Amino acid sequence: MTSYADDTRFPGPDPYAPLRDLPSFGLSSTDLVEGDEIPEKHRAPESVSPQLAWSGLPEGTKSLAVTCFDPDAPTASGFWHWAAFNIPTDVSELPTNAGAAEDLGIDGVISLRNDSGNRTHFGANPPAGHAPHRYLYAVHAVDVEKLDIDPDSSPTVLGFNLHFHALGRAILWGWYEAK
Repeated sequence: MTSYADDTRFPGPDPYAPLRDLPSFGLSSTDLVEGDEIPEKHRAPESVSPQLAWSGLPEGTKSLAVTCFDPDAPTASGFWHWAAFNIPTDVSELPTNAGAAEDLGIDGVISLRNDSGNRTHFGANPPAGHAPHRYLYAVHAVDVEKLDIDPDSSPTVLGFNLHFHALGRAILWGWYEAK
């Protein structure tokens, strides 16, 4: 299977290419199949977040962050669909639709406003006729228990902090094209 970074159907860049190379770990979903089309319930307007489960975190992991990014959006900066952090390491999965709650149903978790203006998961929603878009669901292993990020910050600020605090990153991706 072609990786999200090497598939020529998509117009955007690999958003993780300019970042430091990090070890990966296990990431799976009962809702998404790696590299397949995003199921309808995970697209806008329904916007149900997929179940995600992870294992084999790098040594020293003290918290986690979860993001969903569309690098193929017709902007210079892509489109953030989801960004949550300060997830404790005793959590090893998020159930389907956990992203409907700003705290994912977990005390202390902070969700930032995505590019649709909400603090919850926003499903796949490319403009009709643009191109197929990738949706990169990433779980980030973090070296501190709490990232000190203003809850009114953008997901880009989270990404900047993850550059300095991530010990590992696992990515599960799917795509969708609106005709």
